[in-house]
Amino acid sequence: MTPQEFAEELPLSDSAPESAANELEGRIAQLEEENARLKDQWIRAAAETENVRKRSQREMEESSKYAVTSFARDMVSVLENLKRAAESIPVEQRAGNGLLKTLGEGVDLTLQELMGIFERFGIKRIDPMGQKFDHNFHQAVAQAESADAAPGTVVQVVQSGYIIADRLLRPAMVVVSKAGETPKESPVDQKA
Repeated sequence: MTPQEFAEELPLSDSAPESAANELEGRIAQLEEENARLKDQWIRAAAETENVRKRSQREMEESSKYAVTSFARDMVSVLENLKRAAESIPVEQRAGNGLLKTLGEGVDLTLQELMGIFERFGIKRIDPMGQKFDHNFHQAVAQAESADAAPGTVVQVVQSGYIIADRLLRPAMVVVSKAGETPKESPVDQKA
């Protein structure tokens, strides 16, 4: 509707075109207010739609990144068992026995392939030996006195830990150093 058509529809009083102009200005202000309100609603709806799209995209990315988490958690034990199997066949015995050599090579190749698959899926081994204890990635199973390490340092890895992307898959089970007890003064030393 054009402003002229709108003005024609307004009832005009005999008295004044001034009154019609005031009515028009009031109606224009009312329509501008409604326009601003609707524009604000539209902007908010568009922003909410964009937020939902971004959230959905992020959830899809996380879902694909972490979809293998439970499977990987189970496969970590297989990897650790393969490592132990490979380490249990000494190099000297492999050289002297054809069967042990073939078996050892098979275990080594399987281990390498599994480690390659883990790497492709962003699964990394945590080896915290000598690092400061971090409760986010380590689980302390014992404490031991150590003259070589500062208190709170990992001095032994009982079981390796694993992370997938940036999430903990399995904590590393570790032994943490503690401060040694300071020798107490004997009563003879105190009197001197």
